[in-house]
Amino acid sequence: MLKIDHLSASYKTIDGNVHVVKDVNFTIRDNEIFGIAGESGCGKSTLLKTLYDIIEFPLEIDHGKVILSGMKNGKSFCFESGSIRRSWWNHISYVPQAAQSVLNPIVRLKDQFLDSIPKESKEETSAQTLQRVAKYMEGLGLSPDVLDAFPFQLSGGMRQRAVIALATFMSPNVVLADEPTTALDVVVQRGILMMLMDLQKKFRNTLIIVSHDMGVHYQITDRMGIMYSGSFVELGPTEDIFEDPIHPYTKMLIGALPRVGDKSQKVGIPGRPPALKNPPPGCRFAARCPQATDKCRQDPPPEFREIRPGRFAACHYLKSEVN
Repeated sequence: MLKIDHLSASYKTIDGNVHVVKDVNFTIRDNEIFGIAGESGCGKSTLLKTLYDIIEFPLEIDHGKVILSGMKNGKSFCFESGSIRRSWWNHISYVPQAAQSVLNPIVRLKDQFLDSIPKESKEETSAQTLQRVAKYMEGLGLSPDVLDAFPFQLSGGMRQRAVIALATFMSPNVVLADEPTTALDVVVQRGILMMLMDLQKKFRNTLIIVSHDMGVHYQITDRMGIMYSGSFVELGPTEDIFEDPIHPYTKMLIGALPRVGDKSQKVGIPGRPPALKNPPPGCRFAARCPQATDKCRQDPPPEFREIRPGRFAACHYLKSEVN
């Protein structure tokens, strides 16, 4: 469904380009929930912007591309970076972080839906379009009365649900969700996650969810990728990653998670990620890795590769078990 082909992206600054996404290379399948995890500032949201083709100054693609392809209504489609925006809403949609930042606070929701959703035919009136929207929102457990409200009249959870309804109304093949539960209480978070899962099962589409919360990925994703300082360090089935992480960074992330019945003291990861403006010459995790050697500090790790069947990682001391 989505192929990310050796993609690198950076932000232009007065001091030169800051490389935020570095040589990311993987494939996301049709009809799966794929998670992207990592610490704040590792490039997750920027990667999502490149997948959605929001390439606007100061962001630019240095090299590589994103390919969106598949089938819908019996017709095949294929879009690449630079043309993916032509498929917005119909084939790919985006649930941005913090719904309040994307909804106009002084425009009623119904008018924002009408501005975004194309009519089924030239003969369809605005009232008929809103009837379709109202019926769809009812199916999501939202009252049609919400359409007459201004965003500021709704709670954070209701605004997020409205944005998800807007993003999924046209049954896109791919839905990108950037931290969809940020700043919401745990009860509302669960409701939002269940809503996203139900929609994915209903439409059998691909859901890509970005979150620094490993618990979110454990609950809903089929596969996940771990990002660190602009690159993927591990990728594989979510259950396998939690049961047997293979990259040192992933091991430390999983090891820091609290578990039911486990009373042992948890230790966080010391230090912090390197500045993307001036990263170290070797492995970017070396300064925080308990297994790092001089080789790690001097030489970049080998290319992101398959270590075990379906498991990918990039580390000097991981040997591939795949023939």
